[in-house]
Amino acid sequence: MLAVILAMVAFIGWRWWHNHPPYGPEALSIKSSLQFVSPEEAQAALGEKVPVSNGRDQLVLGRVPWQIPPKPLDGGYFAIFLLDKRTNLKPGNFSASSPRQEAVELGSASVENKIAERYSWLQGAGDVREGNSWWSCGSRLAVSDGDASPLTFVAPFPYLEGSLCVRVS
Repeated sequence: MLAVILAMVAFIGWRWWHNHPPYGPEALSIKSSLQFVSPEEAQAALGEKVPVSNGRDQLVLGRVPWQIPPKPLDGGYFAIFLLDKRTNLKPGNFSASSPRQEAVELGSASVENKIAERYSWLQGAGDVREGNSWWSCGSRLAVSDGDASPLTFVAPFPYLEGSLCVRVS
């Protein structure tokens, strides 16, 4: 009986150690801002890197500065999601600027489906399941270096017409 209890305590301790962040959000002192901007304002913020949009899309300018983390990310990354609450989807593309540009990537990962399952308010962070198919609906920004602050990005929120998703099966 004692061996079973010890095994349970060891398993719970191991899960806690491997499934908790190395520091809390207060250590990063994250600030963020979002505003709708014109193409000219987006270009002033990012230069030539403004994402392609048609005349009916709305551009969103975001700024996310943080303090350098107390510990390196060691292969991890910060995932920055921008969700269109009209559709609960991510934008299809971003343009971003950072002091460590090589540390910023655009994309998605299947692990983000777990985020969507765990936090209902981030439901759009993952892919959309329809029957036996998965649909990738947009992208997030991944920042792999804590020194990449501040991050400035522009994303188009598309005019709602047709599907915004791409099948990934």
